[in-house]
Amino acid sequence: MIFVQDIKQFLDEKVAQYNQPVFITGDPIQVPHAYSLKEDIEIAAFLTATIAWGKRKSIIANANRLLGMMRGGPYHFIMEHEREDLDPFLGFVHRTFNGIDCLNFMEALQRIYREHGGLERVYTEGYGQGSSVYDAHAHFRSVFFGNLLPGRTGKHLSDVTSNSAAKRLNMFLRWMVRKDDGGVDFGIWEGIPASGLMIPLDVHTGNSARKLGLLLRKQNDWKAVEELSGQLRIFDPSDPVKYDYALFGLGVYEKF
Repeated sequence: MIFVQDIKQFLDEKVAQYNQPVFITGDPIQVPHAYSLKEDIEIAAFLTATIAWGKRKSIIANANRLLGMMRGGPYHFIMEHEREDLDPFLGFVHRTFNGIDCLNFMEALQRIYREHGGLERVYTEGYGQGSSVYDAHAHFRSVFFGNLLPGRTGKHLSDVTSNSAAKRLNMFLRWMVRKDDGGVDFGIWEGIPASGLMIPLDVHTGNSARKLGLLLRKQNDWKAVEELSGQLRIFDPSDPVKYDYALFGLGVYEKF
């Protein structure tokens, strides 16, 4: 028990160290921080999170390039664009996310805002179906693709029903939901409690968690997300994913 308390104290210190405005510099979250309108923030955050794999410098550059093509700002563009306005996006590439995926995402986002009340409403409705982020992700993916077959674009929106860790979607929710004095996360969504968030599990957080004995499962999948998030809720039931800062910082900055 003392050992567990020592781990909690260690991680709390790391959260305090990394959950600071300086964290924004060099992290993809800097991209949505360039906006002030709620809808601009959430759209910029969603698109940035969607391509958030690979080197962070490349993620930031490509996210800024993608959003820079949305004349009038992300929300205005999503609501008002016509089919021909999407042509410039055909040349966009970030790793395996290409121009066709861009077009599919833009059309899906326009439908979500015009017909379903926006990203927050869809996620909140999904969360309400089972009071879990799992249900929120599953519902969102269903609404996002609607009656369309996901095709190649389906791999760019995680499917938790297939046991995906959904790292990028969980990161997006952390950005939108968490609200504290750190100044990093936005905390602009009210319908999902911070207590219900799930850890954005990637190689860095997974390795750090395993070295601390907080995660036994070897695969980085949804079962591992549930296992690690459950352990972190013991440390802080009201805000378990604040420890993402600690585990990520340990892995990336300290090579823990």
